[in-house]
Amino acid sequence: MILLTSDTETKPTVEMRQAIATAEVGDEQKGEDPTVNRLLDRVAELLGKEAALFFPEP
Repeated sequence: MILLTSDTETKPTVEMRQAIATAEVGDEQKGEDPTVNRLLDRVAELLGKEAALFFPEP
């Protein structure tokens, strides 16, 4: 089971570590992170909006 309530309860699998190690990354503040950009596009599409913002909770 994967618990998303804490980043310390669930240990990443080998596949999760591989995805992290090979992820394409960029500066999301500058709009250069392709994963965040895809997330924003998908959320906007799901909500029928022209754009979306990502605000992670502290």
